[in-house]
Amino acid sequence: MIRNPIAWPNGAQCACAVTFDVDADSLIHIARPRDSFNRLYPISMGRYGPTVGVPRILETYRRLGIKQSFFIPGWTMEQYPDAVEAIQAGGHEIGHHGYLHEDPTVITASEERIWFERALACHTRLTGLRPQGYRAPVYNVTLHTLDLLVEHGFQYDSSMMADDIPYRMTTPKGSLYEAPPHWGTDDWPPFAHYDEIGYMMPVRAPSVGLAAFYEEFEAHYAAGGFWMPVLHPFLTGRLARWTQFEAFLEKVISTRNVWFAPLTDIIAHVEAERQKGAPIREERLPYYEAPVLLRG
Repeated sequence: MIRNPIAWPNGAQCACAVTFDVDADSLIHIARPRDSFNRLYPISMGRYGPTVGVPRILETYRRLGIKQSFFIPGWTMEQYPDAVEAIQAGGHEIGHHGYLHEDPTVITASEERIWFERALACHTRLTGLRPQGYRAPVYNVTLHTLDLLVEHGFQYDSSMMADDIPYRMTTPKGSLYEAPPHWGTDDWPPFAHYDEIGYMMPVRAPSVGLAAFYEEFEAHYAAGGFWMPVLHPFLTGRLARWTQFEAFLEKVISTRNVWFAPLTDIIAHVEAERQKGAPIREERLPYYEAPVLLRG
């Protein structure tokens, strides 16, 4: 097995970031803009996230003594300021996740800038901080998105999937890090049953749906790597699922040598290791300059 070349703090075997996308009911409003206000079931399902799921998750993090990362659309921050305040009070990172969970691939570059900077203003107004990390809605980061991140001094993106561990991306506009997610550690495939936005996953029992996360952890731990689940409070924050996931976290913390940290801290550590000579892999973008099918 090829092992991760990054040395984690205090001899830890694996870096862990259990991240949450707090989308709330932004999803229904962006998917069904004409009548979303009158679709009460999906609104209520989304509201479960910041009003019930987030407090449950924060209590677990408090009890276990870990700090982690939450990505929240700007509109959601405005609608649920108590959740934002509680996350920040717990010492957790709040990252940029668009304004109304808009997909960067279906809007123009000028429209993306408007929504991106509007969300930035929400962060500054509601937290007093500018976010250092970004996760694209639906992971649909574009070249223009990366340009915006570089322009606004972001430390990292968390939308692309070119490695198992953090890597560096260099574009014509500058460089930043990638904290790579993957669908294998995302709770959307096992739990998202949401016809109104075009997802009808066959909902798994908690023990089945979460098993993939545990198996992924074991592989990353063996490789000395980076384990980053991408979860949603209105999915995995529900009672039976979070009860199981909480028990797994307790077991990991008590039996394994791991480093739980917000992504800002993990990426800062990777950069420090690079400065000391660690071989951090680099991806050069753009991958392609034009549609491949249309090239001569």
